[in-house]
Amino acid sequence: MMSLQDISDRLEIQQLMVTYSNAIDRRDFDRLDEVFTHDAHIDYTTMGGIAGRYPEVKAWLGPALQTFPHYYHLVGNIEITLTGDTATARTACFNPMEVPLPQGGSQIMFLGLWYWDKLVRTPLGWRIGERSQEPCFRHNVPEFVRAAGESQ
Repeated sequence: MMSLQDISDRLEIQQLMVTYSNAIDRRDFDRLDEVFTHDAHIDYTTMGGIAGRYPEVKAWLGPALQTFPHYYHLVGNIEITLTGDTATARTACFNPMEVPLPQGGSQIMFLGLWYWDKLVRTPLGWRIGERSQEPCFRHNVPEFVRAAGESQ
């Protein structure tokens, strides 16, 4: 049986995943300060992004996502392992994104992935100290987007 502290910790970590998704989807990148430790290491390279410390990745997000007029992150199946003041989490994410096409118009690509996180309890609550991605599927990704992701 879970203790009240375990339940509270799990709910707070689950909310962190929702806060992350909503901050990205609303392009409210300053809200990510409530999600990551200042020195967090984030690795988005397996899905075509960058890897680095939180301030560098946060600065990259706005310009990188400006390319996509519409997208959202639907997260679920959050598996959390608590170990005192640290935790690990594996979170499934479904991420459809609208991609403008060079010849005009747009199409929707569908990305499926898992976030792998190492979390730490701070005086301000749980924060992600390390994040990486594990790809699951990519569907309907335009060739020019695939080629750009491979060059990074």
